Formats: sequence, structure tokens, C-alpha cells
Amino acid sequence: MGAAYYRAESESRDHIDDPSEDALFMLIDDLNDSDNTFVVIQPDEDDPAWFTSVAVLDEGGYEVVRRDTTRREHDVVTETSIDRIARDLTIWMTARDFPGRPTQPTSNF
Repeated sequence: MGAAYYRAESESRDHIDDPSEDALFMLIDDLNDSDNTFVVIQPDEDDPAWFTSVAVLDEGGYEVVRRDTTRREHDVVTETSIDRIARDLTIWMTARDFPGRPTQPTSNF
């Protein structure tokens, strides 16, 4: 059975379906600058509308890319804290649309 919402997969083919913040932390922490340089998180579907990736930078730290074509979002930042990356990505992914998931209520405030 595939992921209900999204899947994280590293260059070394480690993968986790619907990863928690802690699981993302572990995947990112396992990255290195030789044979496991990135992790990609995206919906487990053909032609996903959004994705995010984390890649090791040669000079240290990580490049974080977030792209959502339905919202015309494309953001690239560098970060050194794996805690912050895992937390920010978890929050960002929670705001994405997933078929079959109840929509989140909006407020007019």
C-alpha cells in the first residue's frame, strides 16, 4: 500500500510514507556529501502538483526547495538546522491539498 498523502525518498532509496517531523529529521540527518545528497518529498501520485526537497550543500548546510504549481509557489532557502527544516516542511506540507482529505476550515478573521 502506498502513502495516503505523500512520500519522502532519499537518493539512497530510503523512503517513508507519510513521514512525521521526527522521520523527516532522521532522513535529513542521514544525508551526506557523497552518495546520499538529497531527499525529495511529494504526493504519492503521478504528476504531483507540489514537491519539496532538501539537498546537502558543498559549503555546509542544506538547500531547501518548496514548489507548489497550483499556488504558484517556488521558494529556495539555505538552512543549517535540521530541526528547523523538519518542522518547517511539516507545517508547509500540512497546508497542501490532498485528494480525499477533508478540507481545512478557513477563517474570515
